[in-house]
Amino acid sequence: MASRNSPESSAAEPRRGLFNRKPKAEKTDKQPGRFRQFGQVFQMTRREDPTVVWVMILAFLGVVAVGLLLGLLFNNWITGLLIGIPLGLLAAVWILSRRAERAAFSQLEGRQGAVGASMSVLRRGWILKEQPVAINPRTQDLVFMGIGRAGVVLVTEGPPARVRPLVDGEKRRLSRVLPNVPIHVINAGSLEGQVALADVAKTMKKLPKSITKDEVHAVDMRISTLPSARLPIPKGIDPMKARPDRRAMRGR
Repeated sequence: MASRNSPESSAAEPRRGLFNRKPKAEKTDKQPGRFRQFGQVFQMTRREDPTVVWVMILAFLGVVAVGLLLGLLFNNWITGLLIGIPLGLLAAVWILSRRAERAAFSQLEGRQGAVGASMSVLRRGWILKEQPVAINPRTQDLVFMGIGRAGVVLVTEGPPARVRPLVDGEKRRLSRVLPNVPIHVINAGSLEGQVALADVAKTMKKLPKSITKDEVHAVDMRISTLPSARLPIPKGIDPMKARPDRRAMRGR
């Protein structure tokens, strides 16, 4: 048998040297914590709306005052404070969230694709198309689509009179396969008669429901069978820099 110190035994056992150590796990980039996210939202909101601090303070003090008053009426002001302080904090955070949403939409005002971003707050029950379904490269007008219980919703980005041909063409295209599905049009923007970006999602939610949840997916499948009416734009490419297909425009 080979001894412990023999060359055979030393060759059989791997040496644990500097190069045999297990590499340490690389540190992954951590997402910002909740408090840091809260601070970022607060700073962004305060830049757009400096009065938000005073509104939050007034809401907090008002709720605490009501809790304290109720506690005094029931001869237990300590319990009133213990209930009023958490509720006051919730009121202040709720106001911050509302003002933050409004500030975020104000930053999007006037930017290309702002309508698509305003629709993205819709979650359950809606199928949203990330890319615009109709584009006018010359005027930079866009039409976005959402499918929900209300049917098909077309949301425009541009002056109503100028974007109307895009909407009419999209409605004709959809009516071929969706003769019985309602098609709603929302003109988003800051002009007179348009819906503000912050109210686009609310307006879509208020539309009357006309189809079931299962029919929502069926409508989406039917629309996917249609040839695309918009420009063949790869994902991540600026649609404003794309050029139309001349042959397709001539019907070839």
